[in-house]
Amino acid sequence: MPEITTFLTYNDQAENAAKLYTSIFPNSRITRVSHYPELEGLPPAGSVMTVEFELMGRPFVALNGGPQFEFSQGISISVQCDTQQQVDEYWEKLTADGGQEVACGWCTDTFGVSWQINPSLLMDMLRDPDSEKVKKAMAAMMSMVKIDSAMLKKAWE
Repeated sequence: MPEITTFLTYNDQAENAAKLYTSIFPNSRITRVSHYPELEGLPPAGSVMTVEFELMGRPFVALNGGPQFEFSQGISISVQCDTQQQVDEYWEKLTADGGQEVACGWCTDTFGVSWQINPSLLMDMLRDPDSEKVKKAMAAMMSMVKIDSAMLKKAWE
């Protein structure tokens, strides 16, 4: 079976990013670090090339690819949280040290990677067969930066 792995390309902060992410999420770890060989046109020999890591059991690879690579909001990592406490904790840790709050449960970390930090109940609400409830939940979500479960429930009911 082929394996699908999320591959993130940083300027030169792959290892720092992997260390941050694995410190935030449970069941996460760095599994391998590879280094650049001595070869003309590459970063200095011995510097970190890739960092393989797992977040909550899912595989990722981070590459130090150089300054020509930048992240955009066109792709994000979505985290569905069981509790508001998880939303608050992940949000705080991902926006610390230069991360940015965006809108509607989206934020960017200090490395520029976009994240969606949402309570699982939001997706449940948006799948409700009652279109009026869906509209209310969506309107409430659109008015928030970090998602507040209690406010969502109040709007939805």
